[in-house]
Amino acid sequence: MEEAYHQHKTFEKVSYAGQHVSGREFESCTFKACDFSGSSFSGCRFLDCTFVGCNLAMLKLNRTTLNQVEFKECKLTGVNFSECEDMLFTVHFEGCILDYASFMRKKMPGTKFINSSLREVMFSQANLEKAVFDNSNLERAIFNQTQLKSADFLTAYNFDIDPDLNNIKKARFSQYGLAGLLTRHELRVE
Repeated sequence: MEEAYHQHKTFEKVSYAGQHVSGREFESCTFKACDFSGSSFSGCRFLDCTFVGCNLAMLKLNRTTLNQVEFKECKLTGVNFSECEDMLFTVHFEGCILDYASFMRKKMPGTKFINSSLREVMFSQANLEKAVFDNSNLERAIFNQTQLKSADFLTAYNFDIDPDLNNIKKARFSQYGLAGLLTRHELRVE
């Protein structure tokens, strides 16, 4: 990983925990079972990359570009995605632990969160139009002035979304999830 540019490479079981990496570019690379917990990837660029089974807890992404990046079965606890570059920011999560992460003010329409834990994630002022929360736990996740137009919450659970503070026009909810829209009114749905 010492080179400045990496293309079509697979990094397996690399441990860079607590390390600082900056100014590197990764294109069409795959990271498998790597440990980058507590590391800093400031100013790096990831284009069409996939992370599988990696530990990225508390990873710092200041001025980092994430363009078409997939995370599968990864631990991303406490990652502040708000620090990433806004331009071309596109991510996908499947089977991930994103507890305590932040996506504050991120533009990420159509983002998919599949079978993921999103406990206490900050989504304030984010654009999640047409996002999909498939079988994902949104316990204590914060939605405040969040664009959720046409988002899919059909199989999401434990969410608490105030329709007065968020745009939920045409968003999809199951009848079992309606209670998550009524919390502030202190109604009991049985």
